[in-house]
Amino acid sequence: MPSNILIIVGVAIVAIAIAYFYKRRVGIPLIGTGIIVAAFGVIFFLQGNSIVGPHSSFMYSNPKWIVNGGVIAAAGVGIIAFGVGISLRRPRS
Repeated sequence: MPSNILIIVGVAIVAIAIAYFYKRRVGIPLIGTGIIVAAFGVIFFLQGNSIVGPHSSFMYSNPKWIVNGGVIAAAGVGIIAFGVGISLRRPRS
């Protein structure tokens, strides 16, 4: 599990570093998109762990979707970090 946390933190740091080179007005829609992607990742992760969802779902109690959900959630966190980095960036004068 600690390696997953390191991946999430790494993606967030890289996204913030890359966000430095982009314009600020793109940040807010990216944050919204990242929240949606991260929420879907968490739902997929929980379905893979048999916590939520219908029993008839192909994702329910499927270890593959535990990994997929974690990766999708990490991507969502990276998108959020990217959007925050763009929003907080000071314009060059």
